[in-house]
Amino acid sequence: MQPIHQLLSRIRWDPRFGAGRFAIGYYDRVERAILIVPLGELHFPPGQRRVFELYDPDGALHRIPFHRVRAVYRDGRLIWRRPMPV
Repeated sequence: MQPIHQLLSRIRWDPRFGAGRFAIGYYDRVERAILIVPLGELHFPPGQRRVFELYDPDGALHRIPFHRVRAVYRDGRLIWRRPMPV
């Protein structure tokens, strides 16, 4: 399985592969569920290689480590999945 940081890098920097609508499913510890957000809503802070940031509906900024990413979708189709921990 390709590491998530390599897949996200390819989506962001390979114009042919990155063409499409991508979404990320990450594990939210408060909701105890996988939340799916469009890739366009994520921010990758400079100098932070293993996290992304996003704003919730209330405007609060959340920093999500890559190890909580559980799925990646391209045009609504699952292209990558990490098993849920037991």
